Amino acid sequence: MIRIIKHAAITAIAASVIVSAQANASAEYTLRFSHFFPEVSGPSKGLFQKWAEAVEVESNGRIDVQMYPSSTLAKPPAQYDAVKNSIADVSVSVQGYTANRFPLTQIVELPGVSQGAAQGSCIVQSLYDEGLISNEYSQTKPLFLFTHGPGGIHTTEKEIKVPKDLEGLRIRRPTAVVAKLLEGLGAQPVGMPAPDSYQSTQRGVIDGVALPWEGQYTFRLNELTQYHTDVGGLYTLAFIMTINKSFYNHLPADLKKVIDHNSGMAWSKKAAIVFDDLDEKGRAQAIEMGHNITVIEGGAENPLWKPVLYQATEDYLNELQQKGLPAYKVYARAVELSQSACK
Repeated sequence: MIRIIKHAAITAIAASVIVSAQANASAEYTLRFSHFFPEVSGPSKGLFQKWAEAVEVESNGRIDVQMYPSSTLAKPPAQYDAVKNSIADVSVSVQGYTANRFPLTQIVELPGVSQGAAQGSCIVQSLYDEGLISNEYSQTKPLFLFTHGPGGIHTTEKEIKVPKDLEGLRIRRPTAVVAKLLEGLGAQPVGMPAPDSYQSTQRGVIDGVALPWEGQYTFRLNELTQYHTDVGGLYTLAFIMTINKSFYNHLPADLKKVIDHNSGMAWSKKAAIVFDDLDEKGRAQAIEMGHNITVIEGGAENPLWKPVLYQATEDYLNELQQKGLPAYKVYARAVELSQSACK
């Protein structure tokens, strides 16, 4: 009986391999999908893999999506250029990882603009759809934009209740915009992509990180940081999933429709659901581990935090305006969206 079962199992595996090979062999196009998240992470399994599956199914197997997670094809800051330069066909990037390249998009990062992934994703996708930031993406074809949830401050040895508690602490910052916020609060920002945060924290290179709860969960930072400070509306990072223009343009019309169908606000909302859910998991994990969580009353509007955050916002908008960019127009629309269509 054991031999029969083993034989049946081997036969089934062999059959599945043959079917898979036949499916790949029948594909007319191979799409290389690059991102920096771990393969087993929530964003990878719950969003990127779902997109790949949708494209394969809707194309009847004519498009075969090959996944390259964990920065296999490109480091986090190079993901966008990987698509532009045809190293990958699709990638997921954090716009702020490359400073000064997507300045109007990064307005979404500013304090108080967004309170969660659902709201932030709606705002940034709307700004793109309305043409307010679309000129920043002329080198590729954006599929959809989204954001993570509210960023917080997570430290290894010190509780953060007021800005002066941050003085002298080396805090991982994701972007130059967030660096200015942290500098104003007294911290010493240390730039690095999220995947590098664990090792830097473990080695004592940094004293803590600026990350959303999703990031704490995805990159296992709850293992190393036991103090967490929620400053509602502190910052929110924008992401983009984009496709190589040449790859898209060489698709026949019916397959272009498949890509188009899996683009835009609908997928931005799906991304938000994944990231909001991971925020909940990350916070719940910290509670289960017995960590200290400080919630700042009023968030970014708290009188002890607001002056610094307001000044950082004004400085950034003024800097862009002086470069001839419509920063205040984009900011005003982002705030308007947060209070209306994206509320």
